[in-house]
Amino acid sequence: MRKTVFVLFDSLNRLALECYGGQGIPTPHFNRFAERGVTFDRHYVGGLPCMPARRDLHTGRLTFMHRSWGPLEPFDNSFPKILSEHGTYSHMISDHQHYFQEGGFGYINTFDSWEFIRGQEDDTWVAMVQPPLERFREMFDDRHYPLSRIPKRAKTITRGNTPWKAWKHLSNIKNRERYKEEAEFPCVKCFTAALEFLDGNKDADNWFLMIETFDPHEPFHAPERFKKLFATGYTGKILDWPVYEKVTNSAEEIAEIRANYAALVAMCDDQFGRLLDAFDEGGLWEDTALVVTTDHGFLLSEHDWWGKNRTPYYEEISHIPLMIYHPDYAANGGERRSALTQQTDLMPTFLDFASAERPLEVTGCSLRRVLEADEPVRDDLILGMFGGPICATDGRYTYYLFPDSLTGKGFNEYTVMPTHLRSYFDVREFEGAEMSEPFEFTKNMPVMKIKARDFAERIPWMEQQGGFADVGTVLYDLAADPKQERPVEVPEIVAALRRSIARHLARHDAPREAYVRYGLTQEKSAMQRERVGKVI
Repeated sequence: MRKTVFVLFDSLNRLALECYGGQGIPTPHFNRFAERGVTFDRHYVGGLPCMPARRDLHTGRLTFMHRSWGPLEPFDNSFPKILSEHGTYSHMISDHQHYFQEGGFGYINTFDSWEFIRGQEDDTWVAMVQPPLERFREMFDDRHYPLSRIPKRAKTITRGNTPWKAWKHLSNIKNRERYKEEAEFPCVKCFTAALEFLDGNKDADNWFLMIETFDPHEPFHAPERFKKLFATGYTGKILDWPVYEKVTNSAEEIAEIRANYAALVAMCDDQFGRLLDAFDEGGLWEDTALVVTTDHGFLLSEHDWWGKNRTPYYEEISHIPLMIYHPDYAANGGERRSALTQQTDLMPTFLDFASAERPLEVTGCSLRRVLEADEPVRDDLILGMFGGPICATDGRYTYYLFPDSLTGKGFNEYTVMPTHLRSYFDVREFEGAEMSEPFEFTKNMPVMKIKARDFAERIPWMEQQGGFADVGTVLYDLAADPKQERPVEVPEIVAALRRSIARHLARHDAPREAYVRYGLTQEKSAMQRERVGKVI
């Protein structure tokens, strides 16, 4: 049996699900799957945010020490490509528009086939040359949809004459004009396409289907029948796209924003239920694995913040859901696992399911043996974002290590694909660029070493947000303080987790400046130790 369905949601907060202790949103279909599959209780992200997480997912290793948001590199391993080489057909269905921007190149191209559903977030889909701005301004709150930034003299609105954030949010409003009925929503269309794939390939073997929906990522726009479930009585303009900032909203506004997120999660649950129905009706449980997770969570006013990226990677962001069903372990349905696992583990797991060989560069662990029994695969792990704090956790403690400076000074991008989220590198960024020696994971390919941008002002996915905040190295005890509200001082734990960070950096052949940046002692990587051994 080599059939797998992988469902990837975006920004799905673990605590929004009843099977993870959530109480505010009915999620009967996630519950239903938890009863059949194995639920992982200590599963974490790797790199943040969206595309860095996907690069980790494809390659089975952490990549945030070397590169910010960017494409797959030519030397990167990618599990769909490897599956294809081993005779497993891979197909992807997604409405995730970042794949079609400069910083998302190469990911979908590793699949044997793919289908893109238009209209999510700022996907530049609907051609509306002269949009009815006054009508839109009456509908949407300027704090979330800054249409006031569009010059009043501009009659024809273009990407070139409109501030980036206003253009981005206007694009979403125009997209909404195109889909009104529930069946037209991008998430719904993703699952409809998935059911068509299953029906058309029900008699085939050796395939991998990835269903990736951008929901419940902001904007929190759901069909009316789900919004009614969480009606707050709010009568103001639309507030469903929170800026990544400190919470300054009224209690009424906070309730409305959270209700809009809840409605979107309820829709995701409903669509996931359609997939489970297809498994029931088609007898897929007998020969098909099913995996569901997300790329990261989201702060919904916890810690007095909206969003992600700017703050420490609190549990609401970094501790994510993962549930896996595999026919070989059907007898373990309903069980839970306490093993400490990470996003990078999925790539080798998918290869393991398909009996495909794991590349040497992979640092993640196959979770097949964890499905069989709750045995540990690691003692600790690290996660992070290019240039930002590094988090280390052993499952009991979380330690956020901030660098002394959060500017780009002394830090470098290592790439042969010089693109940011929505643009190529500016020609000025190549000043002082040089070729670097290969890293262990670049398959002897040298890479460009390019000075990093100033993170506080120009880091690509923080252009609208103002840089890192709530800065400061801190330790939390999750056993005593699961909400991470009371920092603790335990010097021996801090020392152990700092050694852990250095060890993981060495395992991923991090550049020397990473150790300097975080005040750590550099360890030799596996390749460097091997070279020393040969000299001796």
